[in-house]
Amino acid sequence: MTPTQLRAFSAVVRLGSVKHAADELRVSEAAVSLNIAKLRRELGDQLFVRTSTGLAFTPGGLRLASRAAELLGLQDRTVFEVRQAAGTQRLLRIAASSLFAEQVAPGLIDLFTARAKDLDVELSVHSPSRFATALRNREVDVAIGPQPVEPDDALLCRPFLRYRMIAVVGPEHPLAGRAVDARQLRAQTWLLGPSAANDVSAVSQLLLRLHVPEEHQQIFQSHAAAVDQAKRSKGVAMAPAFAVTADLASKTLVQLSGLGTSVDGVWHTVVLADTGPSPAAELVRFISTPRAIQAMMRGSGVNIGRFRPSIHITLWS
Repeated sequence: MTPTQLRAFSAVVRLGSVKHAADELRVSEAAVSLNIAKLRRELGDQLFVRTSTGLAFTPGGLRLASRAAELLGLQDRTVFEVRQAAGTQRLLRIAASSLFAEQVAPGLIDLFTARAKDLDVELSVHSPSRFATALRNREVDVAIGPQPVEPDDALLCRPFLRYRMIAVVGPEHPLAGRAVDARQLRAQTWLLGPSAANDVSAVSQLLLRLHVPEEHQQIFQSHAAAVDQAKRSKGVAMAPAFAVTADLASKTLVQLSGLGTSVDGVWHTVVLADTGPSPAAELVRFISTPRAIQAMMRGSGVNIGRFRPSIHITLWS
């Protein structure tokens, strides 16, 4: 078995299709299928079959899925440790929720890496529901986003920044400048970023409380794209208050007022409880400092060595 074959199989398991795995790995579907075929021949197991409801995995396929994640995580960790021992470039792998990755991570990473020129940062976007798995499998070194729903003694979770999401519309929107109620909000078109597809995000919880129908929700590939549509008075968008200060001042956006027009969230760092001295531990200490908070609020250019988007968005019309 080769790492390439295991990565292909692991992606198919996680995403549920060869096509999605190929898109994530940035290779052809034929390349993914070829790697899976080689694994099947070597192991003498079909691993999975296609059914009308998706992929059905054999017992051997499920066992390999678990082992593949562990082996790949161990490989990445070994590469990091060897580089560290050789005194060359260090690697920090960050998993972040979509909102944090888009709105906050650039300023933080720019400031953090400026303190250590030998540090290479890999940022990937994950659903917070995968944080625990990614950390246990050593796929990432630290996760940043909402607090995990289920407590886990193997993980160390620390809050570091409270933020507020506010509802905004364009100046020509019918609700601009008016106090609104839940009934009016339910009737609107909601222009949402990728975080709304996650059940544990502050925005998704707000939509549930307001009982906003799915057919009224449009989810965009980025939060910036959703806010841009709101500026054109196409609907209601949710945005971090600190990120739209200039737009509110210039009146290209108008903040709505009333029940259900804002919601608070808290970002956390999550690492394995046994994490020793490492770039991940350094980041956890650094992220709550005044300089780091200021950099996250203001943003800046970013020195991210690698970016691996790992989020898939469902669009409702």
